[in-house]
Amino acid sequence: MATVITSDPRRWWALGALVASMLTLGFDMTILNVALPTMAGDLGATTGEQQWMADAYVVVFAALMLPAGLLGDRFGRRLMLVTGLGVFLAGSVVGALAPDVAWVVTARAVMGVGGALVMPLALSVLPSLFGPDERSKAIGVMSAASALGMPLGPILGGWLLDHYWWGSVFLINVPMVAIGITACLFLLPETRDPASPKVDAVSTALTAAGLGALVHAIIEAPTRGWGDPLVAGSLAGAAVLLAGLVLRERRAVRPLLDMELLGHRGFLVNTLTATLVTFVLAGLLFLLPPYLQAVLGHDALGTGLRLLPMMAGLLVAARAAQPVVARFGPQLVVGCGLVVLAFAALLGSRTEVGSGYGFTALWLTVTGIGFGFAVVPAMDGALAALPADRAGSGSGLLMTLRQVGSAIGIALLGSLLAGVYRDRLDVTGLPAGAADTAGESVVAAHLVAERTGSGVLAASADRAYVHGMGVVLVVCGVAALVSALLAGAFLPGTRSAGAGSSTPAMAEPEADARQ
Repeated sequence: MATVITSDPRRWWALGALVASMLTLGFDMTILNVALPTMAGDLGATTGEQQWMADAYVVVFAALMLPAGLLGDRFGRRLMLVTGLGVFLAGSVVGALAPDVAWVVTARAVMGVGGALVMPLALSVLPSLFGPDERSKAIGVMSAASALGMPLGPILGGWLLDHYWWGSVFLINVPMVAIGITACLFLLPETRDPASPKVDAVSTALTAAGLGALVHAIIEAPTRGWGDPLVAGSLAGAAVLLAGLVLRERRAVRPLLDMELLGHRGFLVNTLTATLVTFVLAGLLFLLPPYLQAVLGHDALGTGLRLLPMMAGLLVAARAAQPVVARFGPQLVVGCGLVVLAFAALLGSRTEVGSGYGFTALWLTVTGIGFGFAVVPAMDGALAALPADRAGSGSGLLMTLRQVGSAIGIALLGSLLAGVYRDRLDVTGLPAGAADTAGESVVAAHLVAERTGSGVLAASADRAYVHGMGVVLVVCGVAALVSALLAGAFLPGTRSAGAGSSTPAMAEPEADARQ
């Protein structure tokens, strides 16, 4: 009989090592969003190039999450966590020294490789450390750690941008990664599943190529048009590659994409809910910094501080979610959280150029509360449905789908915003070159307006961007309402039912879990 890790008193110290790793990723989730307007001005990046700087990370992250979970199961989760943090460090150094957009995108892709190793393995360790009674508390701590990095990232990033060059937002990862590696090496016990299948290189390649083609098509469509041969070819290629992935995985004995897990209602519905919420969050974090900096005129540090209401609402709700779910059940809590999120998005869509920050702070706070009450119970419910021997691959699948939602959220909502902005922008009287530059982004429009002394252009850019942001928020609100209907129709009504069949499996220690 295997040793029960859940009785080890070191488990809470081990959770501290995982928290250090999650903080590193939490910083990076938001620190770049604050830096993008500054980078766009210094590097001359278009809206599409800014989307790639954000999406290069999440596309690679999503593509490699599943094989990363298997690598951890097979070779040791602590080993792969430390390796992932090291790769993340290397990408951060490259990003800090990047001379142009192409190098930034490359650095972000390398960081995505490291992040793909860290995120699922940090989650997959939890079932072997904590029993079902403690697991929800541990997940809450992990979620809070990730969420804590989100508000600290913009504030720290804003301060760095006000005092140093934009590459400093990459260098800040160096001490964080060093702390994470040290904590993992000294505090985290090694766990593995020797029976885990080998990584399927073909399926991994199909995933990466399929997601990359899909995101490329979505980002390029507003500029080229959906009927453009390159866009249509990318969409067709994505469909073929992803269909090939599904067919290959259905025939595999131990698949990378475990269809049996997707057939479990508790795992599927909770995962889809978390994915749709992540779709909304990613889109909001992409569109808010340009609004706060270019339209409202705040500096980078001020932008980071003004994102705090959303993060504060998220932290409060994440902390309160567990006892509320215990009393009312996940179906009601997740559904209400999504309705609150929808209300916040629709309220935000009423923002006007003259609304000021007070109104924005209001709907951002409500947004954070909705996120917290929706995501934490959904994540807990999805992890509760995983058998112990598939903790790595199942956690990888969960986080892969969430990162796919993030990538598509940035690509789709960013492209929608870019298209509406360009259509509404008044460039009458500008030379062709200046007009094209102003149409690339609201930051570029303000730079052109400053050079030409055109207050009319700056005002038009502000109106166009705020209108585009309103359209995006309406889409976010509709997505949240659809998610609420999904949760209300298919999630179990009680906490015990949600964990039901899977809790015994989660409580059992995996074979050879500790060395």
